[in-house]
Amino acid sequence: MVHSPITPDSNAGLLIQRLGYAGLLPFVTLALLLHIVTPEAHPFVAIALSAYAATIAAFLGGIHWGIGLRHNAPQRKLHMMWGVTPSLVAWVAVIMPAFAGLPVLALLLVACYLVDRKTWPEAGLREWMTLRFRLTVVSVLSCLIGAAAT
Repeated sequence: MVHSPITPDSNAGLLIQRLGYAGLLPFVTLALLLHIVTPEAHPFVAIALSAYAATIAAFLGGIHWGIGLRHNAPQRKLHMMWGVTPSLVAWVAVIMPAFAGLPVLALLLVACYLVDRKTWPEAGLREWMTLRFRLTVVSVLSCLIGAAAT
């Protein structure tokens, strides 16, 4: 039995794209809310945005663990070492005040993209880089827009 690869044009690929774009809703919503909520609610919305960005960064690192766990993984050591880095940096960013932590998270999301751009093609994930770029742009802008409100 031959399995066709999951590509952005396949049924599974469409689901992945939809889930990726749906994952932007908390970023955009929370960033906008930071500009309109009452002062009493502001700290809770700020920590919600920071925590969500940190969760996504940790998820992006986890993808590298998944790649690195394959026996034939190219650059296996790099994937395993990088895989833990986003969660550690995100953890520090979450315990910082939002005005400082959100820009750190924005930079971390850019770093995650840059590492993915270098490593995903060799891992057979080149066709996902357009989606990956779009998700990065919106998530980074959301963190920076949110930080501007803190």
